[in-house]
Amino acid sequence: MAHKESFVKVCGITSQQDADLCIELGADLLGFIFDENSPRAMTVEQVKAIETENVMRVGVFTHHTADEVRLIMQRAKLHLAQLHGDQDTAFAARVGKQKVMKVFWPARYDTREELEAEMKKFTDCSRFFLMDAGTSGGGHGKTQDWSFLNGLRGHKSWFVAGGIGPDNVKEVLQGCAPCGIDLNSGVESAPGKKDPVKLRIVMEALTAPIL
Repeated sequence: MAHKESFVKVCGITSQQDADLCIELGADLLGFIFDENSPRAMTVEQVKAIETENVMRVGVFTHHTADEVRLIMQRAKLHLAQLHGDQDTAFAARVGKQKVMKVFWPARYDTREELEAEMKKFTDCSRFFLMDAGTSGGGHGKTQDWSFLNGLRGHKSWFVAGGIGPDNVKEVLQGCAPCGIDLNSGVESAPGKKDPVKLRIVMEALTAPIL
């Protein structure tokens, strides 16, 4: 595969088949959701059983304690914890600086300066940042105002999420030039089931030059 313009994380992985597909198509990170209220929820044993090679394994956490996150990461062989709630800097530091992908919701902020100020607080206790759509949660397929993020001063490499799929991936890349994109509902045929055609179209778009 040609060089990608952005890192790619595919979230909501629920099967070995989908993990293999994402790796084959060039994904850099795979995400597993540890929230029982999600239609893509996974257990520690289910995630541990999925074999992956040369990709970062990410657990998505909304309500666990920091120590629970640490234990799950160890048992499920995870590299990163995606803190997808209102976890504070002490929580992130407890998990470990190089093990945290901290989520922000840009729609919560009136100005970019406010968002960047909040990001700066987490600079010393995170490895990556993720800008999600909506004002809480995730995996709902909503998009966001990509132009709000254009030129964002990344204290860390930052990903964007929010209904990204074949129909809008080029718009996302042109709108805010992120370091990475996070795919989930926009490349599914059903919740937790990735669509090979949609995934392939997105990955091909990421290797094409942006005009």
